[in-house]
This record gives sequence, structure tokens and C-alpha cells, in this order.
Amino acid sequence: MDPELQRTISLTGVDLAAFLGDREQLIGQLETEHPAVVFHVRGDLLTVRGPVDAVRDVEQGVGEMLELARRNGAVSRSDVKEVGRMVREGNGPGAAQMLAEPILTVRGRSVRPQTQGQREYVRAMDDHTVVFGIGPAGTGKTYLAMAKAVQSLQRREVSKIILTRPAVEAGEHLGYLPGTLEDKIDPYLRPLFDAVGAMMEPDLVPRLMASGTIEVAPLAYMRGRTLNESFVVLDEAQNTTPEQMKMFLTRLGYGSKMVVTGDLTQVDLPHKSSGLRQVSRILRGVEDIHFSDLTADDIVRHSLVGRIVDAYDTYDARSSGGHDPRSADA
Repeated sequence: MDPELQRTISLTGVDLAAFLGDREQLIGQLETEHPAVVFHVRGDLLTVRGPVDAVRDVEQGVGEMLELARRNGAVSRSDVKEVGRMVREGNGPGAAQMLAEPILTVRGRSVRPQTQGQREYVRAMDDHTVVFGIGPAGTGKTYLAMAKAVQSLQRREVSKIILTRPAVEAGEHLGYLPGTLEDKIDPYLRPLFDAVGAMMEPDLVPRLMASGTIEVAPLAYMRGRTLNESFVVLDEAQNTTPEQMKMFLTRLGYGSKMVVTGDLTQVDLPHKSSGLRQVSRILRGVEDIHFSDLTADDIVRHSLVGRIVDAYDTYDARSSGGHDPRSADA
């Protein structure tokens, strides 16, 4: 029988109820991550018992989570998974500092990457002029791009933010929309309005939009322009045609960055190929262009979302005879 080790960890210095979560969700997550370890909480003491190496990993991981909670006020499920992964890979020391670094702090809430894939995506936006964030729903593709855009504006690295997406209906026909042109395109752009509103003080956003510092517009409005000193985000790029994608990328001007986000499993173009799917074959390997391929492991919504995405991927692979549909032309 393998030797066992028992350790008692003090959980002082944090809001214990917030740290453990509703019905001690933190312990449940730790039990999932370390099935050979027995956990017991009494007051502000956590006792762990199990195989020596596993207990030492838990002890180090909980120490980093406590530090993360002291910095951020709470620890999420994804934080627990990331700290555990970093400990297993030998990167445990300093995990809290790395995970706690925010991109923005808005109304007391920090916006920060929560998984390794998200951190690499954010780092790519710092290091490259054009970045493609490709992955399933819930991986933070658009949210983190918006945060970096606002950060760049606050640091005066750019003079304006441009947010755009193709006006394509997501599998259902909305029919005739009454009102002005702005009224007609608002349903397509509303997610971008909502996202930028979450990144800044509410009273500031209308003023910046009125002055042209923040622009939200359909992709068709980009034609013929040169976008200088701008942070440009193209969302839902799987619904661009190849011609639209080329048009958009060639709008790049001096002092600008472009981030293109999309999910190749959610193409809504009828009988047309996806510009995002094509460009991922054409531009990979081009200097100063980076492709960040996010996966179900990077989903930071409800944990069930990751399982739903995996189930659909498995079904699609089976239906296509083992061939990944995301690699084929639409």
C-alpha cells in the first residue's frame, strides 16, 4: 500500500463562505481533481489525507488559491482547474499572481483570462498586429478582445475602437424590420453594444460613441476605408464570405491592431463558403499574424456548456465518418 500523508491547511485571511462557495463547491471541485485524496473542513481548517504526492499537490494548490482569493475576493471553478493544471506541470509557485493579473477593472470587477488558452490569446494580442481567436461559444473570444481594445484606448495606444460583425441571421429569418437604418441593423450589433457597455462606465460609452472614439458598425461599412490608429474587432467572422474577409483585412492601417473572432461550428451562411475557414488555411504562418485555437477546455461559462460542445463535436465527427467538419470548406 502506498504511503499516505495528512496535512491541515489554515483557511484564514479570506471570506471563508465565498472561498468555499455554495455547498462547499470548492471542495467538490478539488475532490473531482484529486479523487484519491480525502478532504474535511472544520471551521477554518482544511484537512487533506491521501497519497503523498497528491496531498503535496493539493497543499500547494490550495495555498495558491488562498492567495488568489485574497487578491480577487473569490475563486472560480476554472481557477481551481487552472491552478491544479499548473501545479501538475510544475508551475504552481506564482500561479496566483499570474491568474490574478487583470486586463481591466470595471466597477470593482476584474476582467482577466482564466485558462491557459485564454492567457495565450491575450498575450498574442499584445505581440501581434492581427490575431484570430477561433473556438466554441463561451471561450471568451469576443469578451477578451473587447477588454484589450478598451485597455489599448485607455493607454492611448490607439485613438479609437471599431467593432464590427457581418449582418447575417443566425439560422432564422427575421423578416422585414421597420424603422431607420440604425433600427434595422441594431439587432445584429446589439451583442457588441452590450459587450462594450460591460467594459466601461455606462455614462462614458454614449459620449465616446457620439465623438466617434467608439464605432459599432456592420462589416459592409468597412469597405473603402483605411483604419489607422484603431483597435478593430471583427466578431462572428465565421459568417463572412471569403471576399468580405479579404476586404476587411486589407483595411488595416498604421498603428492599428485587428482581432478576428469566430466559431467554425456555427456558420450561418447559406450555400457559401466561410471566409474564416478559408483564411485559416491561407494566412497561418504569415509573420505578425497569430491564430489562437481555443477549445472546450477554455469555456468559462457553466461547466455544462463544455460538455455540450464536446457532445456536438463527437456527433459531428461520427456523422462525417471521423472527419472534422471544421477543417472542410462550407
